[in-house]
Amino acid sequence: MAWIDYLREIPDFPEPGVLFRDVLPVLAEPAAWKDLLDSLEHLIRPLRVDAVMAPEARGFLLAAPVADRLGASVVPVRKAGKLPDPVFKEKYTLEYGENQLEVEVTDRLKGRRVVIVDDVLATGGTVRACANLAERLEAEVVGFAFLIELAALHGRDRLDDHPAPVLTLVTL
Repeated sequence: MAWIDYLREIPDFPEPGVLFRDVLPVLAEPAAWKDLLDSLEHLIRPLRVDAVMAPEARGFLLAAPVADRLGASVVPVRKAGKLPDPVFKEKYTLEYGENQLEVEVTDRLKGRRVVIVDDVLATGGTVRACANLAERLEAEVVGFAFLIELAALHGRDRLDDHPAPVLTLVTL
């Protein structure tokens, strides 16, 4: 996986004590970006998804091209206040605080197979909130896919009660 060589580690961001894993440099290298998308597609394709749900913002960057490759739709999950009403809201905790996500209220996902895609599985709060929103939209969450899992933060534990598999390309 050539894309791994382009990951960047930023200490003390967004606050002291946090080691941020930045995937954005991968997008600047066409061969690495293609390798990353190929890897994600290979990981997700067996799930036979109808939609790719992605939390803002890095999830958006991954979800759109992967959804295109899979012939699936994209469901953006936004930070609070970025979508017009009506929305479903879900509060969650991060490694370094609390936040809220929102998704458009729609019946387009009812009964559809959804995978939730993000760059990093850290504490699991963000994707757990996404799964809760998907279930409120009556979608079936069939998987969680990540580029990186930070094992020391035990984010997978937040998803233990969910039947969908947690798929990662790299565990650090």
